[in-house]
Amino acid sequence: MASSTSVPLSRNSQAAFVKYYQAMQDVQSDNMSNLRTRMEVIDKAYQREVDLTLEQQRAKAANRSGDTTRYQNIVVPVVMPQVETAVTYQTSVFLTGYPLFGVVAEPAYMDAAVALETIIEENSIKGGWARHLMLFFRDGQKYNFAPLEVSWAQEVTASVETDIAKNKDEGIPKKVIWSGNKIRRLDPYNTFVDPRVLPTEVHTKGEFAGYTEYMPRMELKTFIAALPDKIIGNIEAAFASGLSSNPRTSDAEARNYYIPSVNSEVIDPELSAGSGTNWMAWADLIPTNKGGKTIEYKDTYEVTTLYCRILPSEFGLKIPSANTPQVFKLIIVNHEHIIYSERQTNAHGMLPILIGQPLEDGLGYQTKSLATNTQPFQEVASTFMNSITASRRRAISDRTLYDPSRVSSAAINSENPSAKIPVRPAAYGKNVADAVHQFPYREDQAGFSMQQIQVLLGLSNQVSGQNQASQGQFVKGNKTLEEFDTVMQNANGRDQTSSILLEHQVFVPMKQMIKLNTLQYQGGTTLYNQDKGVAVEIDPVRLRKAVLNFKISDGLIPSAKIINSESTATALQVIGSSPEISGGYNIAPLFSYFMKTRGANISEFEKSAEQIAYEQALGSWQQLAQLAIEKGIEPEKLPAQPLPEQFGYNPAANKPAPENPDEQSATPNPEPGAQ
Repeated sequence: MASSTSVPLSRNSQAAFVKYYQAMQDVQSDNMSNLRTRMEVIDKAYQREVDLTLEQQRAKAANRSGDTTRYQNIVVPVVMPQVETAVTYQTSVFLTGYPLFGVVAEPAYMDAAVALETIIEENSIKGGWARHLMLFFRDGQKYNFAPLEVSWAQEVTASVETDIAKNKDEGIPKKVIWSGNKIRRLDPYNTFVDPRVLPTEVHTKGEFAGYTEYMPRMELKTFIAALPDKIIGNIEAAFASGLSSNPRTSDAEARNYYIPSVNSEVIDPELSAGSGTNWMAWADLIPTNKGGKTIEYKDTYEVTTLYCRILPSEFGLKIPSANTPQVFKLIIVNHEHIIYSERQTNAHGMLPILIGQPLEDGLGYQTKSLATNTQPFQEVASTFMNSITASRRRAISDRTLYDPSRVSSAAINSENPSAKIPVRPAAYGKNVADAVHQFPYREDQAGFSMQQIQVLLGLSNQVSGQNQASQGQFVKGNKTLEEFDTVMQNANGRDQTSSILLEHQVFVPMKQMIKLNTLQYQGGTTLYNQDKGVAVEIDPVRLRKAVLNFKISDGLIPSAKIINSESTATALQVIGSSPEISGGYNIAPLFSYFMKTRGANISEFEKSAEQIAYEQALGSWQQLAQLAIEKGIEPEKLPAQPLPEQFGYNPAANKPAPENPDEQSATPNPEPGAQ
């Protein structure tokens, strides 16, 4: 929490903040309820869990029991393949490079750029950025509402040290504080933002944004213990608190943690907050505090993190610039008890929650997502597919007229296809064929239905801008390689548009937050750069001096585009082949800079000015000596050979140091008996 300044809250200020939070939830409750309903419908379509009819449930149960003669209804997969194809493209653009975010700078600041890149690389590995961003892409394609939190955080982690005094062969764990940038995908069902501004502008124009998490008791205790400056007086009340209403009821839906009911085969956990079983109390293991008073824990809690842009004076806070809008962060347990309060002092001044919309047309929440646009085609295609299934059901068990006085209903409805049907005594001596009449069965629509399904799949591709090849399916045809490449480039056009939108909606402010957070809060340390294979010394002062000279790249805008590496490579070739041009440039530093932007740091191999001067003087002396030998001049009459120390050059400085420093002063062991 180094990116903040803890602010103590009086009881009146706490009550004002809680009232503000609850009023804010009331303002956006209708929007949140509607958004949750839409997302739940999309998730059911994505997982093909929309058919809950009795006929389908019976067929599914029969198949599970081993009866393979029953036909289940089929939901044609349209939504999921379209979404996953779009997610795969965005993943290939933004997440397949290493590091995820490269850093380039002017030659004078390239070392600082490598340090910044190393910090970002270490943060991305520690925080699992790739996983969270992949979930972010999937949320965007499913809901067109993809929230991310980008913050500077502190975590308690462990390192292993050696205690030589006790046992140098056994490592001893030691708790250390890790701090760095965190990118976290937020659950769209439980993320709330200011509905009065466009979702993509919440971080700059919104008044509030936040999210609610569901925590068991032990997780909440660990979470609170890690907070640097918690409000101690509210901790016990927070642990003892329960929620006032069931999260399934409509009046509390916006405030309570929400789990959608999507997969019918998974039992939805009971989330009746406040009525969760206290298993410690049930087992008669109730802990007590120092005063002997019992802490009435609940089994689960809802923890809300709220970022809000407020005027501190309106909440009775006496802090500098109290009448100027400032960003605060609050952590509230069960929507009533504030356990943490801080004033965000980030240099970027934005709410640290970003909302991505791969499809943006200015209509905000009304814009349909990719999944929503393709959902009708899945529904209609499934209708045609199930008409074929219904036809097969009729072919197996067709509708029949029978005379119940001659044939029993049990015999007619027997599931045994080879069962013998006895007739009743009333049919004796009569034509048995007159007792049963079967309707004629005709199947002439199955082929038409299959054609319609293919047409609908093609229409869904038109809506999404994809094709079968982009979904990994083989397409027969006689196109040349160039024609195929042209088709694929056009098919990727929609995805490229989404990439550009996401770049400017999310990745540009995200990179700005990451850069400024690092420059503002990063301390001095040494980190290992896996990409370049070197240990990098982090000097925060040097980083801040170069703040305006960094450019952070990503998959859509790689380093090669920022520095135009193709032009640089061409320029190096021209400079190297033209003595006139090479005389005007320092080729060695230029080449080192170019290689550093490509991930190879070779600047340590550059010759110093002293070495260059010595080698030039030595070369001139060698030419003069060779000429003197050819002319028969005596060597004593030649000028003295240049020495490295005359130019301030020490050749031994370029030699690698021994791995064991003791080797420098070590002497060979004397032979046995030597004096």
